[in-house]
Amino acid sequence: MSAGKHCEIERKYLIRYPDIKTLKAQKGVEQWEIMQIYLTVSGLGETRRIRQVVSGGEIKYYKTFKKRLSDLSCEEDEGEIDQLEFIRLCQEQQPGCRPLNKTRYRVPYAGHVLEFDIYPFWEDRAIMEIELESEAEGAAIPDYVRIIRDVSADPAYKNRSLAEKAVYEAI
Repeated sequence: MSAGKHCEIERKYLIRYPDIKTLKAQKGVEQWEIMQIYLTVSGLGETRRIRQVVSGGEIKYYKTFKKRLSDLSCEEDEGEIDQLEFIRLCQEQQPGCRPLNKTRYRVPYAGHVLEFDIYPFWEDRAIMEIELESEAEGAAIPDYVRIIRDVSADPAYKNRSLAEKAVYEAI
């Protein structure tokens, strides 16, 4: 997780549900249990969220503000917060937006970190994200990943949209 203000450039893919044993067997893999809550926003293209991340028996809390620059890029301001700040910010939860739970596997691969998000409401698919240095940069995909399609520009597959959906399976 990057700290502070920076530009995030990432591609997002809808993939076939990965073999979890294969993900866990990758060298350097990290497993995070994430609960994220979307907060009210004042401007179009802005996203505010908080996260509780459990990894290696440790619990950490983060606050992230994003402003969309393009389909692949956003300005992101992210930092760790304490539990009291997390609880306080929970009061600003976006109405109609449920907490979003997922298991994230962070897998180093070919100079990048692939992030596989496994959601409890999907049994046949998942999301894989890759942070890039530029929008034109390509990224290597391991042969154990089966891409359905690139959803980087599809608002239906943004985490905020998933948290807002009444019926997750409908998209």
